[in-house]
Amino acid sequence: MDRIPSKINFEFNFVCDKNIISNKDKKDIPTILAVEATLTIRINNELYFETELAILEFYKSLYRWKEKITEGDIPEFHYYTVEYDDYEDGAILSLIPFSNMARVKSIWAEQDLYNVFDLDYIVKEFILLEETLQRDIEEYFEISLKDFIKYIPHQYS
Repeated sequence: MDRIPSKINFEFNFVCDKNIISNKDKKDIPTILAVEATLTIRINNELYFETELAILEFYKSLYRWKEKITEGDIPEFHYYTVEYDDYEDGAILSLIPFSNMARVKSIWAEQDLYNVFDLDYIVKEFILLEETLQRDIEEYFEISLKDFIKYIPHQYS
């Protein structure tokens, strides 16, 4: 019997006023970290993950991960935040490639769901999330992320 491939869906909603930040705040770390959104992840239409995040910090983690992708080499993705320091059990959100598959893991998962994905599919979905976040952040807050990127705090794995 063939297994049905896992599908993932990302949704995010900004939970702060769009005037909370402007281009003049690009070096203002407390303001950057105050820009929050609720990120919801559904796997096969079941809630897997939902929490408020410092969305610019999360965006930078995705952006840096995407920069490291090369032909034939997909690095692991791990999102940590400077606002939380208890990572004994792992990252807030991870993408763990193996062979031609990958798993999504979170220490804040709402439930334990089987989530082995085709590697090409899940990488495309994470890249699409990064691109969508960039577009929506820039449009909603009327800022240019390229001016902010080097100032956004980033917790490395």
